[in-house]
Amino acid sequence: MLVEKILRQALEEDIGRGDITSEATTPSFLPAQADLIIKSPGILAGGEIAGRVFHLLDPDLEFQLLASDGDQVREGDIIASIAGNARSILAGERVALNFLQRLSGIATATYTAVQAAQPFDVTITDTRKTTPGLRILEKYAVRIGGGKNHRFGLDDAILIKDNHIKVAGGVTEAIKRARSHIGHMLKVEVEVETFDQVREAVAVGADVIMLDNMEPENMKEAVSIIAGRAVAEASGGITPAQVASIAATGVDVISLGWITHSAPPLDIGLDIRID
Repeated sequence: MLVEKILRQALEEDIGRGDITSEATTPSFLPAQADLIIKSPGILAGGEIAGRVFHLLDPDLEFQLLASDGDQVREGDIIASIAGNARSILAGERVALNFLQRLSGIATATYTAVQAAQPFDVTITDTRKTTPGLRILEKYAVRIGGGKNHRFGLDDAILIKDNHIKVAGGVTEAIKRARSHIGHMLKVEVEVETFDQVREAVAVGADVIMLDNMEPENMKEAVSIIAGRAVAEASGGITPAQVASIAATGVDVISLGWITHSAPPLDIGLDIRID
């Protein structure tokens, strides 16, 4: 239901009171066919989402997927075909492509990071740095690209960050307060920036220790301090070029904001034809 609500809102936003260009240039009941064509290589994500956009707009449209989410696609590949009313195809084109390009771009960026970290057996995860209202779709695209999801929102995991530490009066006090507030099923993660904070987090029993904005040399030292007593997560300003070197420090997880907030969209087009 949440996904359908997102798609309906996107269609309403784009079409408004009607597609006046298509209404002016295209006969009401003109049959047409169209192909969704890959213009640059990457990982496909959002194929079924694109199909749902067209079906919400016009249930009589025939949408056939020719590739699956997670497939590696190349320039020139036709990943779906559409048949039906020309006006409906034209009206749904931009919304369908926006979702398809955005999600495929995220999947492709994630796949690149996963491949860089794979030799070191390090997990790539996303963050909450997502487009407002589109988190469920963007985190889906991360999974399609081979990554894992970090917490979805503030209500499903404990993550103590620097400002929480300041308010609580220190790492130990913040973790103790968190433990007293939650049940046994939840883990506690804490963000640290110094070796002293790492030692403190280990001593008080943090489940996950996020090493924030550390240089690789310092991160390697922090991992040795943790010594397997908690999950070691690297985060903060890690660029695509740095993923392999960060993975080599021995961390268990690398969380990346750019795979959602800065992933370039995959170039995909729609070509329509009248038979």
